[in-house]
Amino acid sequence: MRKTVGTIIAGIVLWAIALVFLIATNSNANSIWICFVGIALGLVGLRYSIRRGRREGWK
Repeated sequence: MRKTVGTIIAGIVLWAIALVFLIATNSNANSIWICFVGIALGLVGLRYSIRRGRREGWK
């Protein structure tokens, strides 16, 4: 379970880095929204994984 959570957190961090890079280079709005959606889906996946792990008795 911890590997899963770590992988999801790493993905969220990578999307955030890409977002900062795109904002710094004044990229188009479509690319910036893609990064926002990637971060949001990562947070949803993180919440789901943690809740599922607790339900199965993992900590």
